[in-house]
Amino acid sequence: MISLPGLIDPHVHLREPGAAHKEDFDTGTAAALVGGFTLVLAMPNTAPPLIDSPSLTLARKAAKAKARCDFGLFLGAGPDNTATSTDVAAGVCGMKMYLDQTYGPLRLEGLAVLLQHFHSWPRARPIAAHAEGRNLAAVILLAALHDRPVHICHVSRKEEILLIRAAKEKGIKISCEVTPHHMFLTQEDLPHLGPGRGEVRPRLASRDDQHALWENLAVIDCFATDHAPHTTAEKDGPEPPPGFPGLETALGLWLGAVEDGRLTLDDLIQRMYTNPRRIFHLTQQLETDVIVDEHATWLVRAEDLRSRCGWSPFEGMLLRGVVRHVRLRGRTAFEDGEVLAPCGSGRDLFYVQPIHTS
Repeated sequence: MISLPGLIDPHVHLREPGAAHKEDFDTGTAAALVGGFTLVLAMPNTAPPLIDSPSLTLARKAAKAKARCDFGLFLGAGPDNTATSTDVAAGVCGMKMYLDQTYGPLRLEGLAVLLQHFHSWPRARPIAAHAEGRNLAAVILLAALHDRPVHICHVSRKEEILLIRAAKEKGIKISCEVTPHHMFLTQEDLPHLGPGRGEVRPRLASRDDQHALWENLAVIDCFATDHAPHTTAEKDGPEPPPGFPGLETALGLWLGAVEDGRLTLDDLIQRMYTNPRRIFHLTQQLETDVIVDEHATWLVRAEDLRSRCGWSPFEGMLLRGVVRHVRLRGRTAFEDGEVLAPCGSGRDLFYVQPIHTS
């Protein structure tokens, strides 16, 4: 048995409000606990998107009633909230900018709105960006011009990780994350996955791209699942939405890489706990830990997963490491296959309810 700190996933999609048939704060945070995560940061491309106080209130209401582990919410950068984003900045974990094709309506078009967000968003609050190719270069330039940190989500290509390496070497304040599916799957897996279930953004890349990510592990700050659940009916339908579920399989994949000697346990902890805490200014979860049977193995089967979407791109894989016990703030949240944390026990680590005085 090994003891890990409560793991942090800085990039999940819990689909609430608007698409609870795929996932909600109950099933998503239950899946997180099964996977050893005690804190998740939820993305804003919901329905409606989280771009203002009313939409954030919808998400917080659902999370307050259902979340089983701790959480934070991202604000989405949109074309119409450049002047109002500061009003809600103190209650979110950061701002998410979508510069490339993704699921939902939040893709930013044009340089002007991007510049406005960089100018108005408080420097003390993180910016996370979905930026591929040339858009990545633009974001790095803006980070340098504004001398402020920017976190790059789900890096997947050789040229991108090399550009980030060069930016870091120049002292530009860039951090980045990679996903398990980009580190353990490639374009060669698409025939096995099928055309719909292989849809993800960024798309699965080549073996050369994947090799470059592993070769530049020192440049990568975080491991994030980009847990993006859609139902099997949607993924197998005529217009499959992009995204893979990943909260329950991530730790097993990374522990397999530890077993193979591709990274150390310290590497894992740094990228799944230490660095996410630093980048997103996360408070420590006291009396919180995860006990893992490091050498036990388990077979990924859809019927065993807690995520409501009911499938995994890693179906049939034998993964290493079984989470036996999760303690969150001194209370048992998960033990031997059973989620014990009740709905609503998770805390929003950023939002503080205003105190109204008469």
